[in-house]
Amino acid sequence: MEERIQKSYQKYHKNSFQILLHLYQGNYWRFALSSIFFIIKHLPSWLMPLAIANVINAAASNDLSQIQTIYFNAFFMACLIGQNILTNYFHVKYHSASIRQVEAGLRATLIKKIQELSIPYQKELQSGRIQSKIIRDVEAVQTLSSQVFVSGLNIAVNLFVALGITLYKSPVVFLFFLLTVPLAALVAVLFRKRIKESNSEFRQEMEETSAKVIEVIELAPISRAHALEKHETSRLNDHFSQIYKKGFHLDILQSVFGSVSWASFQIFQLVCLIFTGVLALQGRIQPGDVVMYQTYFTTVVNSVSSMITLIPTISKGMESIASIGELLTAGDVESYQGKKKIQQLRGEFRFEDVSFHYPDSPKPVIDHFSLEVKAGETIAFVGPSGSGKSTLLNLLIGFSQPSSGTIYLDGQPMDSLDMRSVRNFLAVVPQATLLFSASIRENITYGLKNVSEDQLNKVIEAAQLSSLIDELPEGLDTLVGEHGNKLSGGQKQRISIARALIRQPKIILLDEATSALDNQSEKKIQQALNYLTEAPTTFVVAHRLSTIKEADKIAVVNEGKLIELGTYEELLAKKGYFYRLKNE
Repeated sequence: MEERIQKSYQKYHKNSFQILLHLYQGNYWRFALSSIFFIIKHLPSWLMPLAIANVINAAASNDLSQIQTIYFNAFFMACLIGQNILTNYFHVKYHSASIRQVEAGLRATLIKKIQELSIPYQKELQSGRIQSKIIRDVEAVQTLSSQVFVSGLNIAVNLFVALGITLYKSPVVFLFFLLTVPLAALVAVLFRKRIKESNSEFRQEMEETSAKVIEVIELAPISRAHALEKHETSRLNDHFSQIYKKGFHLDILQSVFGSVSWASFQIFQLVCLIFTGVLALQGRIQPGDVVMYQTYFTTVVNSVSSMITLIPTISKGMESIASIGELLTAGDVESYQGKKKIQQLRGEFRFEDVSFHYPDSPKPVIDHFSLEVKAGETIAFVGPSGSGKSTLLNLLIGFSQPSSGTIYLDGQPMDSLDMRSVRNFLAVVPQATLLFSASIRENITYGLKNVSEDQLNKVIEAAQLSSLIDELPEGLDTLVGEHGNKLSGGQKQRISIARALIRQPKIILLDEATSALDNQSEKKIQQALNYLTEAPTTFVVAHRLSTIKEADKIAVVNEGKLIELGTYEELLAKKGYFYRLKNE
């Protein structure tokens, strides 16, 4: 499913309508069956006016033999009404299965694409925009599919049946419909356009106010600490006042529209009644046909009005198809086709004259960087903010590729390796701790199966989590809340470190990973790394220079260049850049 959706966008990326058709390839038979059941289930509403006209004509004939006509029409309509329940079930079953399948497939394809996109590309995208594509745009495509199929089919069949029967029964009334229906529909359309604009203004004000309310709630401790409660209340009251004004205006407009639309529609109905009544009086149509034409006139007017109303939904859906395509056709993806997969790893690295700069900036972030790292060594990157330390980690993970030069892993160029296989031996503890809304156990064992309790307990002890878990009523099964908001910064970092340790990695990268821990806890965790992971190659980015005394090498980085290299004692003895950093 995901592959077919991806191909649809690649093949027809400039034609939203073709993409929509191609998305449902393989489901056309479901739509055909659904259409058949739709037509059958709606037969009562389309044939009822005709049956009523037959009954009235039979009753007006004063011929007792016409009683059979009345009974037959009643029995026939009763049968049609009874079948509606079963045929409606099959209609919904087939069309909903198709639409929901494509809806789920689109979201799955988008998630898969996000996992393939390069990290630098993802950082350029706002998370809100990505979320909007996955939720709102896919929902708009689902609405478009449903509206085009169900509403479009309903409109088309209603018009065909009503106009077809009218034309067959009376070409004169058919011509009257063609002249008056557009005028009746136009009144409704003009008002709906104005209501749509007013409704949009009201919705935008509600969204803005909602954002302000969340902001005020989050800033409550700050505003309270600075005695700004009245200021915040006044600021929100302005928005509440705007909601009142726009909401009141919308209510009045909708009320006027309702009354004017109803009145105008009744006038056109009255005109239709007079016109068909005169025809009946002249003997050009039967008296019972007056009721039938009244019903069909209503059907045609509503169908034309619905057709016009459907246009914004179609437009919005087509825009959403194009919006989804922006992500699905993005070419900046990690591709490892044909590259070598790693089965085992020692963890030796060599930077050979590596430089890196972003595409939109000629200034290098990493500038002719060379460094050799033996398996099992701990290397600390230190330097001022913006010196390129975190970029070096991104190069090691494979999130970014060198602009020039080569990084070797176990003697092999990293650009020749399938980095997905390399990452099986790698663990990362980022600067910003990332936890998801689940238990502590699930956050630590994320992505792993069959983790033994003994292995888990060793990791918990090494990460200094034992006392925390002992204090919690549900222990390891305690929920951490959204983004781990039930825990302190240090507690979240320890869970993140435990998540890395339990993977027993050959390479571990710590990007300011222990900044929220005290020195004693940080030292114990660093000592536990070798014990639990059989001496991994460890890269550490740290600002607290006192915490990297045990590193085998300290690489001092400034403006992307390696300016000093040595042990903690060696660098202090040089009294160079590192010495100045240490004493600042």
